[in-house]
Amino acid sequence: MSTTTHPTWPRQLRLPGQVAAPDGPIDMRMMYVMHHAFRRDLDLFSAAVRNTPAAERATWALLGERWELFAEALHEHHTIEDAGVWPALESRGTPEEVATLHAMEAEHGEIDPLLEGCATGFRRLTQHADEDARAALVVRVCAARESLRRHLAHEETEAIAIIQRLLTQEEWTSIEEEHAPDLTLAQAARLVPWAAYGVPREALERVFREAGGGGFRVIWRLTRRRFARRHARTFRFA
Repeated sequence: MSTTTHPTWPRQLRLPGQVAAPDGPIDMRMMYVMHHAFRRDLDLFSAAVRNTPAAERATWALLGERWELFAEALHEHHTIEDAGVWPALESRGTPEEVATLHAMEAEHGEIDPLLEGCATGFRRLTQHADEDARAALVVRVCAARESLRRHLAHEETEAIAIIQRLLTQEEWTSIEEEHAPDLTLAQAARLVPWAAYGVPREALERVFREAGGGGFRVIWRLTRRRFARRHARTFRFA
């Protein structure tokens, strides 16, 4: 956890792999949980595509399904930022801050085609034991991993500092409510155990406690063991 510099500001969450957690009035815990999940999955995918034999088509099918979940979550995450967060900041920021916000959006645009290239590779290996496709996917996943890691570090060090300086917690909540879609129960059952996996228990308890309502905790308790079993099968060669 970071050390707060204002008595009314929340303690910011610090998770493995995270580069920074700028202090300010907004509790960015869910942002950092998502960033942790993105980093975790890309690290695992990088190892899995190197080590999973091309003939293991059942494992490639599981990897492809997991990639779809990862990519959907990342796309939604970026869409909320592009449609809601960056526009809310542009009219308030300095020219240097606006340049950072434009860079965030441009980086999203660079990442998207990398993700689709990886998806194509996973689909190919689900259908055929293609060693050339596996070798190409190693390169694509590595490129996606490095691009996203740079982007997340840039966001955590610079963009989130701008958010903390220019927005209030109430404004942040309003942006989330307007631009984040309401999850169905089926969607929550997929996303909650995925996002929570590997988050240190103390941090996870804080996230559940401060999320309110207890719904996410209940979903996690009902889905975590099944998710863990599928996770182990998916990344058995990672």
